Amino acid sequence: MAPSPLCDASMAGKGIGAVTIAMLANGLLTVVKFIAFLLSGSGAMLSEAIHSLADTGNQGLLFLGIRRSERPADAMFHYGYGKERFLFALLAAVGLFVLGCGVTVYHGIAALFHPPELEIDWLLFAVLGFSFVVEGYVLLKASKAVASMRGNMPFLQFVRTSSDPTLLAVLFEDAVACVGVVIAALGIWLSYLTGSPVFDAISSILIGILMGLVAIWLAWRNRQLILGPAIPKEVEQGIIDLILAQPSVTSVHDIKSRVVAAERFLLKAEIDYDAPYLARLHLDWVRSEIPKLDDEASIKSFVEDFGERLLKSLADEIDRIEHEVGKTFPRLRHLDLESHVEEAGSTSRRPVSSLPRTPPPPRV
Repeated sequence: MAPSPLCDASMAGKGIGAVTIAMLANGLLTVVKFIAFLLSGSGAMLSEAIHSLADTGNQGLLFLGIRRSERPADAMFHYGYGKERFLFALLAAVGLFVLGCGVTVYHGIAALFHPPELEIDWLLFAVLGFSFVVEGYVLLKASKAVASMRGNMPFLQFVRTSSDPTLLAVLFEDAVACVGVVIAALGIWLSYLTGSPVFDAISSILIGILMGLVAIWLAWRNRQLILGPAIPKEVEQGIIDLILAQPSVTSVHDIKSRVVAAERFLLKAEIDYDAPYLARLHLDWVRSEIPKLDDEASIKSFVEDFGERLLKSLADEIDRIEHEVGKTFPRLRHLDLESHVEEAGSTSRRPVSSLPRTPPPPRV
């Protein structure tokens, strides 16, 4: 299986770039929309302003999570700080649900029972038009970044299996933002035609519900990632197939894997090594030593040297397998291989190697 573009550092740069652009754009829109609300009293415009404020805060949390997750491993956290990205994305989801969904829906319901006086003029539609252009630009940038990251993978499969929630958060938030602008414009326009603020209030509630749905998905997905789910099945099978293709391996058992950070995986497996294959690597040396075995001391020295050579061959083979698997699957940052030993119908486990590759330096 060829390496996925998800592991390319340039793809990570596109992710944080999309988050930064979205944060700056939504910060600008927050100011513009609040000014329009103060001038008009429109509940839909207030919902849009709160929506942009929530998105700005969320993207700030995502940006902070990305930066903190890139810190290298240390004595306290041997696998690094990668899961901080999931924690901050979860906090962003909670903020979006409380501020974006809760406040917006509450304001819409309050407007139904106590309708405000609306002052609808061209300014509202101009602000909404400007917002749609800005949000559309951010959505386009996020869509291109997602397309680059997923490669040929179907979109829904990418959504289900991606272990980097930040870019998808930007994509979904700005998709909802574009839809929200259309809903707000429709509600304000209907209120203008009918003179009733009910349509404006209903559009506010609908925008809040959309934000709530995005927040629920983000919270659910980041909860999974914090718990450390298994890596995608097709990736795991590709790794196992590559290990089984090695001439020194006869079988693989007790496979366990988990996500340890955004697009960084760990896999543990128990291996049956082909002992005759490893022994044959030293056949020429054995042939050269056999004529020298003329007393007990020479036999003992031969056995000890042969044992050391076998152990070194096994260690070298493990290093070679880890290097080859890591080169083909760059997302697999930690490969833990153990020896699988069966005795009298039961399975015992004797550790042979636990050699995580050196964590990469933090991306700038």
